[in-house]
Amino acid sequence: MTKLSLLDVAFFIAESKASPKHVGGLMICKRPPRAKTSFAADLFREYLTFTDVQPPFNRIIRFSLTAMPSWQECEAVELTEHLFYHQLPRGKNGREELYRLVSDLHQPMLDRSRPLWEVHVIDGLSEARFALYVKIHHASADGVTMMRWAVNSLSSTADDLELKPLWSVPHIAGAGSPLREKMARSLLVDLAGAGKHVLGIGRLAAMLLLESVKLTKNAISLPFVADGNTPLTGQVTAGRQFATTSVSMERVSLIRTRTRSTLNHVALTCLDGALHRYLREEGVDLQRPITIQMPVNLRKEGDQRVGNKIGIIQVELSPPTDDPYVRLRNIGFSLRNVRTMIDSVEPEAIESYTLITGVVGQLAEMLKLSNHLPPTGNTLVSNVPGPAEYLYLKGARLEELHPISTLPAGNLLNITLFSYAGQLYFGLIATDELPNLQRLSHYIAAAFTELEQSVLDAGKPVS
Repeated sequence: MTKLSLLDVAFFIAESKASPKHVGGLMICKRPPRAKTSFAADLFREYLTFTDVQPPFNRIIRFSLTAMPSWQECEAVELTEHLFYHQLPRGKNGREELYRLVSDLHQPMLDRSRPLWEVHVIDGLSEARFALYVKIHHASADGVTMMRWAVNSLSSTADDLELKPLWSVPHIAGAGSPLREKMARSLLVDLAGAGKHVLGIGRLAAMLLLESVKLTKNAISLPFVADGNTPLTGQVTAGRQFATTSVSMERVSLIRTRTRSTLNHVALTCLDGALHRYLREEGVDLQRPITIQMPVNLRKEGDQRVGNKIGIIQVELSPPTDDPYVRLRNIGFSLRNVRTMIDSVEPEAIESYTLITGVVGQLAEMLKLSNHLPPTGNTLVSNVPGPAEYLYLKGARLEELHPISTLPAGNLLNITLFSYAGQLYFGLIATDELPNLQRLSHYIAAAFTELEQSVLDAGKPVS
């Protein structure tokens, strides 16, 4: 049996029917040329023959009154409990119907009595397309890990017809490997263990204190100071809606080159502009910057352990402005300061900070106080890098890959970025309580066009 880290355990503690804790992905594929119309159905039937299920897809969570929860491998996995086939009705095979189905599939909790994953083959999309929707519990994998597994199960050329389902491919280093999963530690060890960890936590606490008395600016945004009077935050309820948009990486690169910015600078500038426009149309005119929660990858290069190695920090975006160019500059300043802060402390300090702020937010949600207390942030935004070239599934080209995340306590909206094959995708998941999610996705694309024009008009780099 393999014990869970404290962060992984937190995903089970925080989980409820209204707020399940799994991550997902939607892959839209085009059938190979001259392929049968039954291609997706045949693929599903072939999937069912891959009964050799590898870790962590053969693991069940075990809870104990005397020890930390652990993963236990089961003797056999019944694939019919994890693989599902859906046929969209004729005349209702467009994007709207697909997203509605995926929203419905993303809502229910995974059954803890069996391995915590599902794969859905969705047939009958227009223009000879089909889709795969995959979800796995967040305690098993973070978004970066899940996408790495998905990529490993695909081929780099259309000629490679070998089928490599992600549950049948080994993902975990063997016993005795230096990448062996670390044992879970108690909260006392996480917060007051080795001296360097204490030093890192102390340094982080000092930065927060200086920020709170306004002696520093954007060392890190303070938690629980975001404006709670917006439709973006509150008590998370059941029911989900999903929307996407995308922009060309070529256009993103042009802005990055001209402004000496990063992809995150550009993407967050677009999101900031879109969110302010969306909130104004919902009757909310913010007088302070939007605060996002932003996951940061704390893994060292080459670390391929399962589970989570992330921290979540608060980042203040731009003060309200109608100038996209000024917004980009402000966000660049904020992100550079936050990056300096992260690099100056131990990863364990960021993990501990994440746990502490997460516990406070989760207590508010469990006590149904999220509608009355300040949120940790206005929304959560994460960025998962993907492959630059097209991938293939048994000759079918993977045309789009959309990330679908989970909702943190107190947030009704989560946005995940994913770069793939020359496109930057924005995946938006929200509760049904959030109005007009599709409109927000349109505003992201419009904000990018406005930024692009502003940068071209300015004709000079951001300092």
